[in-house]
Parts: sequence; C-alpha cells; structure tokens
Amino acid sequence: MCEEAADGKYGEMKPAMKKLLFFTGDIETQGYFSLQIAEAMKQLGHEIFIYDLSRPWESTEKFFRFFELENTALINFNFHGMSGEEYFLDENGTMMWEALRIPSYNIVVDHPMYYHHFLEKTPSNYHHINIDRKHESYMRRFFPEIKNGPFVPLAGTKLYPNKSNVPIACRRYDVTMVGNYCKPSTFDKYITRIDDEYTAFYHGMIDDLLDNPHKTVEEVAEAHLLAELGEVPEEELKKTMAALTFIDLYVRYTFRGRAVQELADAGIKVYVFGDGWDLLECRHPENLIIMSNLNSEGCLKKLRQTKLSLNVMPWFKDGAHDRIFNSMLNGAVCLTDSSVYLDEILHDNKDSSIYSLARMESLPEIAMKLLGDPDRMQEIADGGYELAQGGHTWAHRAKVLHELVENGQ
Repeated sequence: MCEEAADGKYGEMKPAMKKLLFFTGDIETQGYFSLQIAEAMKQLGHEIFIYDLSRPWESTEKFFRFFELENTALINFNFHGMSGEEYFLDENGTMMWEALRIPSYNIVVDHPMYYHHFLEKTPSNYHHINIDRKHESYMRRFFPEIKNGPFVPLAGTKLYPNKSNVPIACRRYDVTMVGNYCKPSTFDKYITRIDDEYTAFYHGMIDDLLDNPHKTVEEVAEAHLLAELGEVPEEELKKTMAALTFIDLYVRYTFRGRAVQELADAGIKVYVFGDGWDLLECRHPENLIIMSNLNSEGCLKKLRQTKLSLNVMPWFKDGAHDRIFNSMLNGAVCLTDSSVYLDEILHDNKDSSIYSLARMESLPEIAMKLLGDPDRMQEIADGGYELAQGGHTWAHRAKVLHELVENGQ
C-alpha cells in the first residue's frame, strides 16, 4: 500500500529536505551569522551540521556520518571551506564539495574584488550570494560563468527574543560605534609602492570617491583608467579591479573615522567598541571613550544599552549592513548613511535617522537634536524595531536560502 505524501496524493513521496552544513570556528562574526541561519533552517525542517573549523579533523569525521549523497548542501560565508584548506582537499587538489557533489551557497559579505583568486577556482555547483546589488552587477560583468544571486542583504539579531527592549530614557550610552578602525595612512604603502605617477593616479581615484561618496570603487576606477588610457580591454580591467582593494579600505576608514571625529569634536561622547580607535586623531579626545573589542553577542548587549547607534556603511552602495538591523532589533535608534537599497526600505525620522557622507558637518546637529528629545527617539526606535522585526532578521534571509537550496537553483 502506498504511503500518503505530504501533499495528500498517493504514490508521490516528497523528497526529504536538504541536510545543511554550516561553518564556525574562523571569523567569529560570520560564524555567528551562520548559527542564526542554521537555527532558522532547523525551524524550517532541515537537518543541520555545524562544522568547527578550529577542530577540522574531528569535525570531518562527524560530518561524514551526517552527509547524505545528493541531499546535502553547504551554506558558507566568504569562501570558508574553499580557501585552500588542506583538510578539504584530496591528493589531487580536488575540493571535498566537488568530490561529494555538494552544492555550495557562498554568502560573500565583502566586495567581490577581494576574492578574484577564489572565484577563479570555485567547485562545481557553486552559487555566489551577494549582499549588495552592485556586487551582483560586478559578478555578472566579470564572472558571467558563475551562478550569481539572489541578492540577500545582511540581517540582524535580537539578543533576547522574548524580552522587551530597554526604553531609550533608561539606556546607558548616548552614542556608540560598534566596529574597528584603521588609520587610512596604513594603506599609503600600497599607494606609493610603484612611482610618483601611479601615486598621483591612485590619489586621483581616492579624491574622486571622497568628493563623490555615492560612487563605487569600480565606477571610479574604470572612469579614471579610461581617461588615462583611452581604452582598456575587459580582462585587463578585471585584473586591475582585484588590485584596488586598498582604495576601498582607505575610503571606508576615512569616512568611519570622520563620522566619529565630527561627533566627538562637537562635544558628544562617543563610546567605540572595537580595535584601532586609539589611532583616531580628534581635537577633543576626551569625548572618545575607547572600550574593549567584543564578540557578536557582546556587541548586541551594548546595542541594547545604546540610545543612538552610529553606522557608517562599508562602501556598500546598494545594500545594507547588519549593524543597522542589529541596532533596530535591540531598541536603539540607528544613525546611518544610506544606499540605493536603504533608500527603498528606510524612512528618515520614522524608523531611522539618516545623514549624508557628503555633508558630514551636519552629523553633530542631527545627533544633538535626537539626544535632546528622548520621546522622539523612542518613537523612531519603535519604528525601527517594527521594520527590522517585520523583514530583516536572519530568519527572513533563511527563507530565501531555503527556497534556493530546495529548488537546486
């Protein structure tokens, strides 16, 4: 006698959901993201295996007991598991995922220009998941052979899902910045490494981005190369992009530092949680309160005690950052610059407070006005919570990934 399938029809057995593999034990933040998605996938009915990259041989043995041929998939971040780790390669250099025919869904939380060397040797059935729509366009242009998409923006986590958020008026920190800082001059060695002509060329691109912060690095780089050379073959342009990551870092840290400087020098105490902030030069360093670096859960605890959470986008011009949704879900008002995507989902002074990188001098006034009106801040914080809770948790992103994995796209 035939068993009844899930859809109520006889003789049509519904295949089991894919078993899913996730990684922890390397980059803490990405491991934390993986655990949030894994838990949501478990709630959707998937069997989950968490591979600890800090204990590879033990994890590999356990994974082989979990693995099911043709019914296992990998969801990873930033090429974990396919970055040349010896324990994932056989004697011929073939990746485990290739040999076992495991599809991989790699969520890349940086610009693809950082990963050309990995993109040129991806396993079969590799899927590149972008957190920014301009990254998606970049992939379509320079790596058309790779399965690309969908766009899956970063999301947030509420630290205590079953607890109410602390009211704004009862919070400890007026302004926090959660994230690291690096002095832009750190990257001078890459700018000046060739000769004066190249140095001037690189500074021309940097100045263009600083003057026009709505532009992407690849847009500015192509424009300057064409102006200099007249014509650049596509393959040469692709090669050049991979060598310009220092420009992305130089510009993002310039604006991150400037945002904190503007607030501190205007008399606003800014609590910074992360490495490198002792290198930031301010006219009023007494207003820069340098705290210890924290793991993901520690950051969420601080956001839960923050009134105004400062975000400076890491040059994602058509995407989001988890700092935005983490701030909202834990009851802080998110003070952020914007992007094409954020312009579509955020509403200034309703669920967030938005400033412009082109008008950084206005940042202290925005912050002071908010801090002077706790009731208004509470309304914005409540609006932000509703927005993030309604569509920007990792559980929401897991639903997109679930459809992708189950449909084998």
